[in-house]
Amino acid sequence: MKILSKSGDPNVDLGQAFDASPNPYVLMTPDFEIAGANQAYLDVTNTTREAIVGRSLFAAFDAGPGEDAPENVRQLRASLEKVRETRQRDHLAVIPYSIPRKTDAGEVFEDRYWSATHTPLLNEAGEVVMILQHTNDITELELLRQQMQVAEGAAPLKAFDAIVGGNILERARLVQEDNRRLSVERNRLVEMFMQTPGFVAVLSGPEHTFQFHNEAYRQMIGYRDVQGQPIAQAMPEVVSQGYVEMLDQVFRTGEPVRGNASLFQFPRKPGAPPSDAYVDFSYQPIREADGTIIGVFVQGHDVTESVLAAERQKLMIDELNHRVKNTLATVQSIAMQTARSHTDPARFAASFQARLLALSHTHDLLTRSHWEGANLRSILEHETQAHDQTRVLLNGPAVDLDSASAISLGMVFHELATNAAKYGALAAPDGKVVIDWTVTHTPTRTLNLTWQESGVTDLQSPNHRGFGSRLIERNVRHDLGGTVAMDYGSSGLIARLTLPLDRDLPA
Repeated sequence: MKILSKSGDPNVDLGQAFDASPNPYVLMTPDFEIAGANQAYLDVTNTTREAIVGRSLFAAFDAGPGEDAPENVRQLRASLEKVRETRQRDHLAVIPYSIPRKTDAGEVFEDRYWSATHTPLLNEAGEVVMILQHTNDITELELLRQQMQVAEGAAPLKAFDAIVGGNILERARLVQEDNRRLSVERNRLVEMFMQTPGFVAVLSGPEHTFQFHNEAYRQMIGYRDVQGQPIAQAMPEVVSQGYVEMLDQVFRTGEPVRGNASLFQFPRKPGAPPSDAYVDFSYQPIREADGTIIGVFVQGHDVTESVLAAERQKLMIDELNHRVKNTLATVQSIAMQTARSHTDPARFAASFQARLLALSHTHDLLTRSHWEGANLRSILEHETQAHDQTRVLLNGPAVDLDSASAISLGMVFHELATNAAKYGALAAPDGKVVIDWTVTHTPTRTLNLTWQESGVTDLQSPNHRGFGSRLIERNVRHDLGGTVAMDYGSSGLIARLTLPLDRDLPA
């Protein structure tokens, strides 16, 4: 590249001018790899272009990595990283850095003091493409100052500061130290906000532009890139939900706004549709020293799981109350009907206890599935397990029943098994019970079940309907919306049950 003279003719090469400057310069990539250096820089650092170009600045001058590096190396790296991230110039007033020198005894490191300025070079898009370092060797001034500082009394040091520019070196040192301390404190604060389990965001200006948000906030909004964007642009779905209006109110009035278990609807994963979330949040105004509001500080917690758990708990309590009432009504009905059928207290107690036990068996099955239902075969096995299992044959596909159907059919099968044990196939030496069932689709699912007893001799049809028969008919027809037909044949009872499986039944 050429520099133009007043006449417009190129007469000076920019690279030559850069190299001829008496001020030391080194040019680095954003990764701090040395791309070039002028002769003044090579002279003060006692090196060559071949030794440093293409290498990292820290490798070229033998600096330790990361937290193991000395304090001066960490300061230099922090300054360069600040320039790269902020795209603003940064200064190091005083930084010690040893430089290798060749002697007759070999290479030795000489302690030197430097003042450095780091300037970002930007492309048209505003991106950092190079970093220019300008250094001054101030070793003699710093050593002289240290000598004056240890001299007896403060007068010599003051005189020195006056000579070199009115305390300028000391002030530069103090400013650098303050900046370093503020940078450390800022990094600690940012790290604390990033690690806190609650979500945090800093919004600036009347448009509520994202300046900072932590990992919890980023996770909550579905890992969207919102940095540097106004909230209405970054999260348009929250505008209609009233949250931008709340932010406007805080920015306008300075009064904080809080919400508890507030419904928030937005995508929780990239590309997903909006879903419900509940948050406790607080919007606090951010003020300048003169009280001017410049932004809003957002903090809060995602309490979706707690809210949903409370809703589930309420539903469970309501469901439990409903089931307790239904169970008590069932027990009351069993007690009343059993009492009508048995005038003898002992017989009443035995029948009543057996029916309660059958109800308990079904409840046990439902409890195992959290009252979501029970399997038909499991209910049949529970109600016939007190009898010889080799004499009870079950044949049919797997059928899942809802809780209401399970309770009603449990009582029905108990009555059929009790009747078979007293008067039917299970009371005869060679009697058997075969239970067959199928499921048809006409068009909804329908259960067809046949209870067939065999091996009974001299079976006589009952001359009146007892409580068991009434309970069976009531449960099948009234509670389950099905039909039942009971036929007392010559070799045993045949009961045919038909009931819908897809009907909405009360729990």
